[in-house]
Amino acid sequence: MNMSNELLNKLHPYLDTLLSYLPGLIKALLTLVIGFWLAKRVDKLLIKYFNGRHYDVSLGSFVRSLVNIGLKIIVLITVAGMIGLPTTSLVAVFGAAGLAIGLALQGSLSNFAGGVLILIFKPFKVGDLITCQGESGQVKEIQIFNTIMITGENKTVILPNGAVSNGTIINVSKQGSLRVDIKVSVDFNEDLHKVRKIILEELSKDELILKEPAPTVNIVGYAESAMMLSIRPYATPDNSQFVQFNAYENIHQALIDNGIKGPQIKRVMVQE
Repeated sequence: MNMSNELLNKLHPYLDTLLSYLPGLIKALLTLVIGFWLAKRVDKLLIKYFNGRHYDVSLGSFVRSLVNIGLKIIVLITVAGMIGLPTTSLVAVFGAAGLAIGLALQGSLSNFAGGVLILIFKPFKVGDLITCQGESGQVKEIQIFNTIMITGENKTVILPNGAVSNGTIINVSKQGSLRVDIKVSVDFNEDLHKVRKIILEELSKDELILKEPAPTVNIVGYAESAMMLSIRPYATPDNSQFVQFNAYENIHQALIDNGIKGPQIKRVMVQE
């Protein structure tokens, strides 16, 4: 009995301290639970917001993650202050750590910022055909740090978003149609109106060529014994390459079938 009383006497100061801290601990625990619940609730509201506005999936996911992490950090700092931890010191530690990480990862942060700008301002989207940083291809994926695209040779190109957002971007798909330029030379003595009619009739047979804007056939220059023609049909970006291949082949055959001659090669005999 004496041992029990002695043990209680020794634990009494600790029990008093625990009881004095207990209300604060309960409040801190409730704040933690409610704070995390609110963060989850805000995340659900953001999901509804982005789905309702039809924003890009990548942008929605990025913003949600950023807001969720930010809210949880605020909750943790608040709880730390409630249980007596020096919040000023914690904020200073977080700031110093952020500065050190920022200095160590300057290039990555530049790419991160570039990714945010691309997702917000949308100079291009997944599926678009673009030319950027000397590379051309279809955008496969827009990540936070990099943009991935597939070239016409089926090569995978990974571009850093910092360079992409600060460079010149040519979005081939933006207007929904693409002009295909085809060059053909015919004999200077051929009837231009007849040649134009043959070419336009041949182009009208290709279902991949758009009716609007209409194709055009014009003289763009002269060479020795030849008229140089520029043929300009329009197609969707996905079909433009097929239209070009088909047009070269079909126009060549149509001109032959209608007796249209190409440039005449003159042989000059030189006697020594």
